[in-house]
Amino acid sequence: MQNDIVKCGLTEQTDSRFVDTIEKEAYVWCEKGWKHDDHEHAHQRSQLTFVEEGYQYFHIDQKIYLVPQHHVIWIPSGKAHRITSEAKTVNLMVFLFKTVFDDDFYQNVCVFAVPTVLKEMLLYASKWNQLIEEDEEQDLFFKAILKSLPNFCRENSYLEIPVPSDVRLIPVCTSINSNFKYSLNTDELTEKAQMSVRSLQRIFKNETGITLQKYLQLVRILKSIELIDTGQYTLSQIAYKVGYQSLSAFTSSYYSIMKAKPKVKKLS
Repeated sequence: MQNDIVKCGLTEQTDSRFVDTIEKEAYVWCEKGWKHDDHEHAHQRSQLTFVEEGYQYFHIDQKIYLVPQHHVIWIPSGKAHRITSEAKTVNLMVFLFKTVFDDDFYQNVCVFAVPTVLKEMLLYASKWNQLIEEDEEQDLFFKAILKSLPNFCRENSYLEIPVPSDVRLIPVCTSINSNFKYSLNTDELTEKAQMSVRSLQRIFKNETGITLQKYLQLVRILKSIELIDTGQYTLSQIAYKVGYQSLSAFTSSYYSIMKAKPKVKKLS
């Protein structure tokens, strides 16, 4: 069809579904300066996305997953997802698999930092970029990558931010997202949700699995990652911009979420 769009070798039709005409069991699609179209889509191939530069947000099943540089996200076949990013440059490697091994890992979304050995494997695989003809070495190599993923994946819930399904909580989340530099204004949030403080805290925890304060912390750290990506600010400046009164408080909060210390490029 004339309006069809080809992405990563798959043809996306107007209903946000993809037509897979590629017979190859698995292939990789590398792209510099990735462009986002901000709409939900799905395809009948499992997807492994490696963020080589920049960062991405994946919106899946009422959750927003952050995939920073040198992280991967695994998305099962048929799982609808939407992608956004404010990064200046996003360089991706997208691996698409027709079939997977019999393991629970492959049925769930997972985000994790890429260990050195897997990173080297992924980068080596770029030599088969956009190759859709059969290649025996590539086939064996991609099966090795696929087989190794459950062992590399760990519990990384710190990279996902929940989206409540209770519509009363949406204005609460919107307010925190807009005013993350400031301490929580409980009175204002209860007014937006039209419920008592106790009810708000209980329902929010039941809906999202985390407290309001933890939600604020997650938003602040995700915003700091966006600022780090720009390479325009020192860590002290970033700490202030996301609401922390000291660099040490920011560093401690960042480490508790990301399990690593924040690092920025030197200002030019």
